[in-house]
Amino acid sequence: MNQQKNLNPFELWKDFFNQSSNIIDENLKDESTSKVMGQVLEMNLLYKKMLDETTEQYFEQVNIPTRTDLSNISALIINVDSKVDDLEDLVEETASTLVSQAELKREMTDVKNKIKTLDNKLNEIITLLTKETTTNKVASKETTKVQQG
Repeated sequence: MNQQKNLNPFELWKDFFNQSSNIIDENLKDESTSKVMGQVLEMNLLYKKMLDETTEQYFEQVNIPTRTDLSNISALIINVDSKVDDLEDLVEETASTLVSQAELKREMTDVKNKIKTLDNKLNEIITLLTKETTTNKVASKETTKVQQG
């Protein structure tokens, strides 16, 4: 019974933790452990590279897009989108220019009509002045004849 009371799981875990942590600390201080860990890391990187290449070749064989393919397509879509935006801006600018040209044509037509109206009025004024001048000359000649005669 006395042994059962002394058997504490927390104490066992704490002893195991302390002993294993001491062993790990001693192993980590050793230079050979660092070399081994470096070699393991290098092997893992080579394995990952080989796995990536194999996966990419497999995806190519079964015609499935890879991340690289998707990123290339995304870049192309972004380029097309920017070109569409540029074209939209150009269309809007052209439309506003066409509206401006239509307004300009309308204004030019109005100016032409006003000039024609002014030309007609000036012709009327010239005609009236010519008639008046002719009438004054005739009246002046008659007055001169009356005075002389």
